[in-house]
Amino acid sequence: MSLIELTIPSREADIGDLLVRRLLPYMKRRTLGPFIFLDHIGPKHYDAGHGLDVRPHPHIGLATLTYLFDGEILHRDTLGSHQAITPGAVNWMIAGSGIAHSERIDHAERVHANDVHGLQFWIALPKEFEEKGAEFEHYEANKIPVLESPGVRMKVIAGSAFGEEAPVKIHSPLFYVEVHMNAGRHIDLPPQYRERGLYLIDGNIRVGGEDVMPHTLPVFLPDGTVRIEAVTDAHFVLLGGEPLPEKRFIWWNFVSSSQERIEQAKDDWAKGLFGDIPGDKNDALPLPPDRVKSSK
Repeated sequence: MSLIELTIPSREADIGDLLVRRLLPYMKRRTLGPFIFLDHIGPKHYDAGHGLDVRPHPHIGLATLTYLFDGEILHRDTLGSHQAITPGAVNWMIAGSGIAHSERIDHAERVHANDVHGLQFWIALPKEFEEKGAEFEHYEANKIPVLESPGVRMKVIAGSAFGEEAPVKIHSPLFYVEVHMNAGRHIDLPPQYRERGLYLIDGNIRVGGEDVMPHTLPVFLPDGTVRIEAVTDAHFVLLGGEPLPEKRFIWWNFVSSSQERIEQAKDDWAKGLFGDIPGDKNDALPLPPDRVKSSK
């Protein structure tokens, strides 16, 4: 019997000068627990003089989690945050009632060739926290709990899993775990949360005896333990949590339980009401053409 309810393929998405693999949202599966967005960034190589430039853009109603495997990205936001993101560290930004930020390769890194590789998630906030004040937190790699057994290394990056709890300040039950596993090893994922999934970054694995293709996100059935076996050395993440009770609208970079709130955010961004990002360029992204209404 299959343990997989649905397998989500990756699709290419253009975020400026970089194509990413996008997994969430997906037509047949908008969210996984509170996770509402997942981009696999890179691996991307830049020649000297070039680098990632995600121009200033706004968010409401969500938290962003940026986690790198390689490279370095400079985060700036309207709170005045100025933080280099390095491999293994966790960048956690709560948009709440509104924030704008940029993500770039710093000029100091562009003097030589550079690479970037990582994942970025959006986590929808519970309704009671959607309009909380914006916050920014950074957690260095040495603050993230690590679990090791022969041939298996796991980092509990956010939430609680396998008896460990990450320091990241979350607002609803969730888990996000990075796993490196040697060929021939396995782990068992317990039914701790109603919604669980896996994103395979590299290697070959099986779930309940079924092969999983790289760059896909199998969503597991809600009940029972899920056995994950490494056919070759493998690198993947586990994620999920408890779903939020209300539907969420998503349009561009805005997430909310209210369509009217998204319309207000559009107007606020067009009028420049999100504020300036200290030390950043004045090259903010404009609102995209409003061809469709916000999706749920």
